[in-house]
Amino acid sequence: MTQKPGDQPVRAAEEEIVPAAETVLDGSTEDSSTPGVLFVCVRNGGKSQMAAGLMRRELAEAGAEGSILVSSAGTEPGSRINALSADVLHDLGADITGETPTPVTPEAMREAGLVVVIGAEAQVDPPEGVTVERWETDEPSDRGIEGRERMELVRDDIHTHVRELKNRLLS
Repeated sequence: MTQKPGDQPVRAAEEEIVPAAETVLDGSTEDSSTPGVLFVCVRNGGKSQMAAGLMRRELAEAGAEGSILVSSAGTEPGSRINALSADVLHDLGADITGETPTPVTPEAMREAGLVVVIGAEAQVDPPEGVTVERWETDEPSDRGIEGRERMELVRDDIHTHVRELKNRLLS
């Protein structure tokens, strides 16, 4: 039976996540004990890159580097990383300056197994078996907060979600 996009459940933040299937070179899949997460936003220049950078930093600090496959993508990727996003992440010791926005693909979603869509704008049509979670994030510009202060608030909100996800995936 073919699933329609609307049939794919979107998981709440507190639900348990099933580890991803890992694609091997011959194209087959095998169960992997290494979970994966693909962070998605529209442009893949700010929020999803921030989430991926923060997850990598959190894993490294926990001595768990490489225990979760971390990636990011955009539904309409831009051409570069948002400089202010990179700057406020650097303040926390995370570096995304070498990253490049990339498009979200069914293969990337399958490889991760878990797709975290950040914000309300990005929409994904996940393949069967992929778990989707949406993080509604704070948008300080709705309150008239702009510039660096806005980006720091966005970063801190995403960081809270990333810590919670890291704890769920590592438990």
